Amino acid sequence: MNEPMIVTMPIRLEYDYSPGAGRSRFLRGLAQGKILGERCAKCRKVYVGGGSGACPRDGVPTEEVVELPDVGTITTFCVVNVPFAGATVEIPYVSASILLDGADIPLMHLIQEVAAEEVRMGMRVRAEWLPEGERVPSMDTIKYFKPAGEPDAPIDDVLKRMRADA
Repeated sequence: MNEPMIVTMPIRLEYDYSPGAGRSRFLRGLAQGKILGERCAKCRKVYVGGGSGACPRDGVPTEEVVELPDVGTITTFCVVNVPFAGATVEIPYVSASILLDGADIPLMHLIQEVAAEEVRMGMRVRAEWLPEGERVPSMDTIKYFKPAGEPDAPIDDVLKRMRADA
């Protein structure tokens, strides 16, 4: 079997990104070591990641800011076994959807400090942050999530929290 060939080509892509108010608040929070969500006044769901500033379910503004803990539960995950040029993590690695405690939608991030075959739905994880002086308004400020050392959460209960009618 032939080894895969990786071709390195110079490429440059410059762009400007202008986040809206909700995303800007979320990114500024990360630079301060905080994960900020927004609560819908009608359905009371908490959204994380700084979306449009409106509840996708009810269409009303999400004006209440909620500080979330940096611990949550893996809802789904993918073990990545395909190498790619420029990879900064060792293959295999795990990308997971993490439902933070107090949030109603998950965010996606890397899982580290645990073997890929040990990652599972319901696993409790905690954010590993960059040192305080190195934090910037970017998801890269959270290096990855790692096992929290807590018992697994019952996955059916976790998934029920994310349902639209819950």
